Amino acid sequence: MPSRLPDRIETERLTLRSPRASDAGPMSLYAGDRRVAEMLEHVPHPYPPGAAEAFIERVLADLVTERVWVMDAEKIDGPEFIGVISLKRQDEAARLGYWVGPPFWNTGYATEAALGVVAAARAAGLVRLDARVVAENEASAHVLLHAGFAESGRGDFFSVGRGAMTPHRLFRLELEQ
Repeated sequence: MPSRLPDRIETERLTLRSPRASDAGPMSLYAGDRRVAEMLEHVPHPYPPGAAEAFIERVLADLVTERVWVMDAEKIDGPEFIGVISLKRQDEAARLGYWVGPPFWNTGYATEAALGVVAAARAAGLVRLDARVVAENEASAHVLLHAGFAESGRGDFFSVGRGAMTPHRLFRLELEQ
């Protein structure tokens, strides 16, 4: 049985930490951006009032099946909230998900966070990580490839933000050594 995932992960520029109430404002702002919502599976657009607070409350109540970290750049005098990265456990495997607010696109933060979470997953004894991205989201696919994932297929999934079935690219990373 894999061990517990850490509450905090430190990378060069980021602290990946549990969400807190003060994250609700920037989370609402960035998740409410149509460009973000349309690249995610479960985020509605428009983003409803109270949704960020409800999300934070839900993830803090269930740290067993899903571990959610906020990307925080305070240690380099950056913003407290850049985006979110998560692992949803499935026995000895997990599904990686992430998003970054538009002001922080193309900064390397998502790749840095993904590499930190991959290392933590490996240390926790997980054997495989899966991920999926909207097919047109080349930047997100690039993050996964840099984190060691390989493309493993394609599929269609319902995007709440788009209100439609959306083509996705599937990725996998085997962690067993």
